[in-house]
Amino acid sequence: MDNTWFRRFAEPAPDAPALVCFPHAGGAASAYAPLARLLAGRLDVLAVQYPGRQDRRGEAPAGGILDLAAAVAERLPDGTGRPYAFFGHSMGALVAYETARILGGRSVPAPVRLFLSGRGAPGTGPNRHDRLGDDRAILAAVRVLGGTDASVLDDPELVDMVLPALRADYGALASYTWQPGPALDIPITVLVGDSDPVVPVSSVAGWAQQTRLDNDVRVFTGGHFYLSDQLAEVAGTIVGHLETRHGGRSGIQDSGPAGSIGGRTDTGSRGVQAARGARSPAPAGEPGGGHQRTAGRTLA
Repeated sequence: MDNTWFRRFAEPAPDAPALVCFPHAGGAASAYAPLARLLAGRLDVLAVQYPGRQDRRGEAPAGGILDLAAAVAERLPDGTGRPYAFFGHSMGALVAYETARILGGRSVPAPVRLFLSGRGAPGTGPNRHDRLGDDRAILAAVRVLGGTDASVLDDPELVDMVLPALRADYGALASYTWQPGPALDIPITVLVGDSDPVVPVSSVAGWAQQTRLDNDVRVFTGGHFYLSDQLAEVAGTIVGHLETRHGGRSGIQDSGPAGSIGGRTDTGSRGVQAARGARSPAPAGEPGGGHQRTAGRTLA
């Protein structure tokens, strides 16, 4: 495993499936330490450490989303060697998706599932929340999203430490342009907070157009960083898709080139609503165009 790019925060069980986690804008691999510890013994969580932050502050940040995805894709085969899935939150969802697209053009095993969190489906137009003009606008956006302790944002020295990564990541988002292409042969699970101020639930429907296989949407109670309060439920969603029990042992059942997953889906967890993928044609990346049925209501 490339320890510069991939970090472990818990000892994995032997032969455990891998979950490769991509941080949000301004975030670092350590954002996934709580999830890694919660899933210890069931999944091998490998958190991506982007250049330009924490112990990689001395390195130049990636030039854009596609550059970052290409760098991860180049190093990933050294870090898996067994069935694996991607989990990406916010900007990390885009990096995970684009990494999967790159891998789809190579003769390497694909992820068995993409878990895309806190990000609307990509489309042909710019996302206004990604195009922030200056540091003041970036810091204001970070306050609205709520993922950073206010004490950090009120401390000039700490702000000086986090701003370079934030500038780089929001610059990468601002320059990102989605290019239409074939849908993935990888199932997708989308996760979103029901009160996210920048990612309304309706904006995630278009992700269904990015896969030829099954897809589902999970709506959690909370805002953009709902994960902080719903970590156990998020972990249950991941395990429910990836883990199949065989006589008390855990594993993944492969059924197809992308490793379609056998296993259970938890539908009764507090704060979670499950939607099984029902796709109908719509312009790629745009919400609407069909529906996804969910317990208690319809996402449209």
